[in-house]
Amino acid sequence: MQRRRLISLAFLRKVLTYAICAISLLALLSFHIFPSSNKLSSSLSDSSYKLPSQREIGHQRWSSELSWTQEFSPPQFTKAPPKKSQKLISGRGILDFNKLWKPPPTRDFVPCVEPSQDYSPPTESRGYLLVHTNGGLNQMRAGICDMVAVARIINATLVIPELDKRSFWQDTSNFSDVFDEEHFINSLANDVKVIKRLPKELATATRAVKQFKSWSGMDYYQGEIAGMWDDYQIIRAAKSDSRLANNNLPPEIQKLRCRALYEALRFSCRIEAMGKLLVERMRSYGPYIALHLRYEKDMLAFSGCTHGLSQAEADEVTTIRENTAYWKVKEIDSKEQRAKGYCPLTPKEVGMFLTSLGYPSTTPIYIAAGEIYGGDSHMADLLSRFPLLMSKEKLASVEELEPFTPHASQMAALDYIVSVESDVFIPSYSGNMARAVEGHRRFLGHRKTISPDRKALVHLFDRVERGTLKEGKGLYDRIIEIHKKRQGSPRKRKGPISGTRGTERFRSEEAFYVNPLPDCLCRKESPSINTSYSSR
Repeated sequence: MQRRRLISLAFLRKVLTYAICAISLLALLSFHIFPSSNKLSSSLSDSSYKLPSQREIGHQRWSSELSWTQEFSPPQFTKAPPKKSQKLISGRGILDFNKLWKPPPTRDFVPCVEPSQDYSPPTESRGYLLVHTNGGLNQMRAGICDMVAVARIINATLVIPELDKRSFWQDTSNFSDVFDEEHFINSLANDVKVIKRLPKELATATRAVKQFKSWSGMDYYQGEIAGMWDDYQIIRAAKSDSRLANNNLPPEIQKLRCRALYEALRFSCRIEAMGKLLVERMRSYGPYIALHLRYEKDMLAFSGCTHGLSQAEADEVTTIRENTAYWKVKEIDSKEQRAKGYCPLTPKEVGMFLTSLGYPSTTPIYIAAGEIYGGDSHMADLLSRFPLLMSKEKLASVEELEPFTPHASQMAALDYIVSVESDVFIPSYSGNMARAVEGHRRFLGHRKTISPDRKALVHLFDRVERGTLKEGKGLYDRIIEIHKKRQGSPRKRKGPISGTRGTERFRSEEAFYVNPLPDCLCRKESPSINTSYSSR
């Protein structure tokens, strides 16, 4: 009995010893670990620190640049800075940064616009060529370059062209307000003699006013037009757009067109300076997309496209079309236009398109356009997907834009500069501005230009709207596949559409200023052109 009590007592002592050790260990752990944890937790919960968003970072940089007042040189359209390889997270998961922003391969095509050794300075002038341009900024630019070539063909002295002041935009700008006049004259000195105005003694001389035949070749100008010098000292071209053929012209004439368009016809110093400032402010947000959003009143009225508009808005643009005398087509079926891909994408459709391509919601987007029809009511869907939408009016102060605001062509020139310099350019409609920017970007090294297949897109978007197709991976993959070969890679300029005849045959050719290959681009290793590249 005594022995059992001793054994039980010894067991209890061991239990108590283990219990005391355990309690001591817990106390030790509590002292060294939990107090510091609690302190860290308290520090985090009480802290008011907040990581800045990308918008705030960009805004801070932009705000600091608003005080920028020093004189600066005009931007020369240069290569965008190299991008670092990194990953972005969007609604579609992790995306390769480079795939979103990397331009297509150039296939070693570079500008080659220098004249040949046999090219001679301008011969003795037979008379003076006056030019009245017509249309918007880019229509006028292309027309001026065509008239430079025409002046060379017919041995004329070119008088600085008169810009269109009677078009839809009612812009009072003169040539020197938009372009660097002295640079234009000097750059073309070895090609064509250019003067600022007619000699005084010829101010009242009889002149021939002629509307040159559209898409004409050398024979027309060397024959019918040059033959007019026998009777007149002055020939006035009533219109300038589309007066020269796109293809089948001598290489020297085609190269001259490129020199005129991409080298001689530089914007005025103040426009280029302001354009450079807008580019710098846009780049402070990171790589950016320039979106030519052609959802403006004049375009909707001209094209007859009313999808997405209210009934009152649709009636208004229809009335504008009917009352604009020089728009010949009055009756337009909007649904048919859209189904054929002839309508500009709506802001909502553009938002779906960008999301499908994989661009994250933090992507900076520059809206290169005039006033969007319907304003906020039509921009809400795009803004909800991509809140970092910028424009001239948001990037610059009222005072900075004041010299340009009353002039549509000068405001368009600012958009043109920011668009050419962008990391990615996307037009919602294939108008004059979109095509001019595309051509310039091709000339500068085939910068990434994504051309939406509007016919295919509206078919898919209508299915989403009807509920027969869900927005998601399936839709996104199809859109990516459709646009794999629509990103600005080198290709030969398109000829006439098969089966077309007469004027329509020349009209159906791709415009020269949209794609300067093969005439003004060649491969580094050889001046010969390999035409085996992809069709798109």
